[in-house]
Amino acid sequence: MLSQKQIIETYKKACASDINAFKPGNVSVYNAGHDMSVDDFILSADVSAVPISNPDYTLGEKIFYAVKATREAVGCNTNLGILLLCAPLIQATQEQKSGQSLQDALKLVLEKTSIEDAKWVFKAITVASPGGLGDSEDQDVNESPDVTLTQAMDIAKDKDRIAKQYATNYKDIFNFSILRYNNGLFRFESQEWAAVFVFTGLLRKFPDSHIERKYGEKHSDWVLKQIIAVDDALLNTQVPEQLLPMLHKVDKAFKDKGINPGTTADLTVATVFVVMMEAFSVRCTS
Repeated sequence: MLSQKQIIETYKKACASDINAFKPGNVSVYNAGHDMSVDDFILSADVSAVPISNPDYTLGEKIFYAVKATREAVGCNTNLGILLLCAPLIQATQEQKSGQSLQDALKLVLEKTSIEDAKWVFKAITVASPGGLGDSEDQDVNESPDVTLTQAMDIAKDKDRIAKQYATNYKDIFNFSILRYNNGLFRFESQEWAAVFVFTGLLRKFPDSHIERKYGEKHSDWVLKQIIAVDDALLNTQVPEQLLPMLHKVDKAFKDKGINPGTTADLTVATVFVVMMEAFSVRCTS
C-alpha cells in the first residue's frame, strides 16, 4: 500500500504530465485556453492533493474536499473529472491487500459506495458547477440522492464517460488506455507524448462527453476528423516533435470553436495516474 506522501507525489506527477502534454483543445504548456491557465491547473493539483489522499476521509469526502479546495484556490472548475476518476483509485490503493490487483481492489471500492458518498459528490459537483453534468430527471445533483454513488453513476453512464468508468470498473482505462500509454511510451520514450497518444486514441474511439453535453453532436464528426488526422500522424512517426505545427493548428481550431475535450483529458490523467501508481508499488516492493 502506498503512503499518503507517495500518493500525493504520484498524483501531482500525473496532473503535471497532463499540462505538459500537447493535447489539442486542452490547456497545456504550449497554449492556454477556455479562460484558464497552466498555473490554474498546477495550483489545482497542489491544493487538491492532500484532501483527495486523506486516508481518514470516505470516498465522497475525498472528492468534496478536493473540489472545495480547488474552487477556493482558482475560482473555476479545472479538475472535477480528474478528482472523480482519481479518488476511487486512491481509495483502492489505500485498501489494497497484498497480492491483490489495483483493479480488483477498485471493484470492491465501487461495489460498496454509499448514499452518503453520493451526497458528498452531488455537493462537490454543485460547488464545481461544471454545467450539465448532473442534469437528469433521475438523481439530479441539485437534489438529495436516494441511491449509492455507483448507482447514480450507472444512471448517468450513457451521457458521461466518467460516470461510465464507475459502472464498468474503469474498463476503458484498464482494457484500452493503459495499453495505449505503454505502447506510446515504448514508441516515443516520453511520458508526455505517451499521454498525447492516449488522448488521441481515446478521442478517436469515444466521443467526448464534455463536448457533447455542451454542443450535442454538432461538432462530433468534425472533431473526429481532426483527431484521426493527428492520431494517424502519431502512428506514422517516431519523432512526435515534428507534429508540433499540426498540433498547434488543430489546437487553435478547437479553441476557436470553444471545443474542449475535457472528459478525454480527465481519462488521460487517470490513465497516467494508474500507470505511475503501479510503477511506484513495484519499486516499493522490489
